[in-house]
Amino acid sequence: MTDETVASAEESHVFEADVSRLLYMMVHSVYSDKDVFLRELISNAADACEKLRYEAIAAPELNADGSAAKILVSLDEDSRTVTIEDNGIGMSRDEMIEALGTIARSGTRAFMERLEANKAGEGAELIGQFGVGFYSAFMVADRVDVISRRAGAAEAWAWSSDGKGSYSVRPATLDEAPARGTKVVLHLMEDAKTYASKWTVERIIREQSGHVPVQIEISAKAGEAPTQVSDGTALWTKSKSEVTESEYADFYRGISGQYDDPALTVHFRAEGRHEYSVLAFIPGSQPFDLNDGERKGRMKLYVRRVFITGSAELLPHYLRFVRGVVDTSDLPLNISREMIQESPVLAAIRKGVTNRVLTAIEKLAENDAAAFAKLWEHFGAVIKEGLYDDYERREQLLALARFRTTASGEAMRSLADYIKDMKDGQDAIYFMAGGNLEQMKLSPQLEGFRARGIEVLLLSDTVDSFWAPQAPDFGGKALKSVTQGLADLDKVAMPEGAPDPKADAPAEVEAFIAFAKETLSDEVADVRISARLTESAACLVAADTALDRQMERLLQGAGRLQTAEKPVLELNPGHALVRSVAGLADAEFKADAAWLLLDEARILDGDKPANPRQFADRLSRLFQRALNTNA
Repeated sequence: MTDETVASAEESHVFEADVSRLLYMMVHSVYSDKDVFLRELISNAADACEKLRYEAIAAPELNADGSAAKILVSLDEDSRTVTIEDNGIGMSRDEMIEALGTIARSGTRAFMERLEANKAGEGAELIGQFGVGFYSAFMVADRVDVISRRAGAAEAWAWSSDGKGSYSVRPATLDEAPARGTKVVLHLMEDAKTYASKWTVERIIREQSGHVPVQIEISAKAGEAPTQVSDGTALWTKSKSEVTESEYADFYRGISGQYDDPALTVHFRAEGRHEYSVLAFIPGSQPFDLNDGERKGRMKLYVRRVFITGSAELLPHYLRFVRGVVDTSDLPLNISREMIQESPVLAAIRKGVTNRVLTAIEKLAENDAAAFAKLWEHFGAVIKEGLYDDYERREQLLALARFRTTASGEAMRSLADYIKDMKDGQDAIYFMAGGNLEQMKLSPQLEGFRARGIEVLLLSDTVDSFWAPQAPDFGGKALKSVTQGLADLDKVAMPEGAPDPKADAPAEVEAFIAFAKETLSDEVADVRISARLTESAACLVAADTALDRQMERLLQGAGRLQTAEKPVLELNPGHALVRSVAGLADAEFKADAAWLLLDEARILDGDKPANPRQFADRLSRLFQRALNTNA
């Protein structure tokens, strides 16, 4: 193809709005570590080589010459260029436009919002996490050229952009195009020219990309024979004794897109009925997609070192934060992605990997409480999802779980700790579920428990409301909500000298409770004397057979519960307000008082009065009566 033909066939395109915004941030932001661009481009090149290996299983002609996967980094200090070339799958014209001109990933907007909000030093970490690494090239280059030939195709294509809003695509000449694969040419900015230095590039590759499963070579100048920097040996195929902590950390960063250190590394080889190697990491911080609605895992499946898929369910959803690889020889190379999930071999591998990861977390809890506490802070809410949907391991997960309690302060406690400190006569593990930890600590429902020194778990994660009501016994003790049913506190004695909340109520209080029950019958299921209350006048609880109060709120908020059960109003017979109201002779005023006690209980429960207008009217009548009395 002649240069004239190429020029006439050139197409101009405008980047999608999100890409333009992203590129602007890349070019105009200052990062403490711009080295990330090289890691990202090498990672993309390695993925292209892995994709070729996979597609060549079904279509061997795609790699007819049988050449080994390789990445070549060529440098030219005089012209300030860095070229990253691979012999992987390559791209067609349409694939090039789709891959480089648009961003299909749903997390892009979240990435850009995080990038704008974070400090400069944190930006490099986010780039890898959100899978937009190609665009990091514009941090160091004022122009990027991409020339690519799809495996098995005769034609090649060239893409070019200065990162300022548009790009061009044209047919590439045979001389400039690779025989197969992709070549990315970075025209470096003046202040980034050090990236054309062999010493700089070799250091970055060894530190950040030395363990990608593809051989990497460097050529320092045109015509110079390349030298090998990495042999492409898969780290997971080595024994643990052959791998250093820094090598684990480098591999973790490359496969996870994180820039921190792993909190936990799990590396083993299983032999026996099924043979597979596993190298898995628990990140040192939360990945951006941790709370993705789809709850997808990010472990990668290999078969005899051939990448198969990154979407196989190699771990349960509640361990989706784990990053790493599983490589097995027990599956056929040509297995379809659809058949993977139905494979009994994969089911056995999944069970084995899950057991080893949970065992590693248990050992961390036993041997390094501080490190485990940090892991739980990042991932505890996700792990607790398993208490709801992994019945087989529920007991194991309950033993792992840590909770804030009314007695723990800022620390967290296990259920074993809780049981060890239970009071004489106490036969249940008490919990309270809610959306706000500080608000829960002030809840009137806790007063009777606090007065007796009974510890209560404070469950503030949304998932807690789903698993806790259906949790099995732990250590022979049932879990019981303090906002549901009778408090059942009579078995635990009050401290010596403290008044008994359920001491015989005066007859007029009993009569007022019967009056309130009739007056409020449309709003409450019952009105009764409370064993929970020692300081407050009133509180609301769920009936014995009803849903827990917090669970009910969540279901209503999600539109999955149209009508809520009527709550139970509990009154403190020893409270001065209740006794004063009980002595009123004015039936209308007594009715207003009953309604105001109900609304007070609602407010203490974090809700609003059911009818703000009537609440205001009753409060106004109360003020007026008080003013008239004092006049």
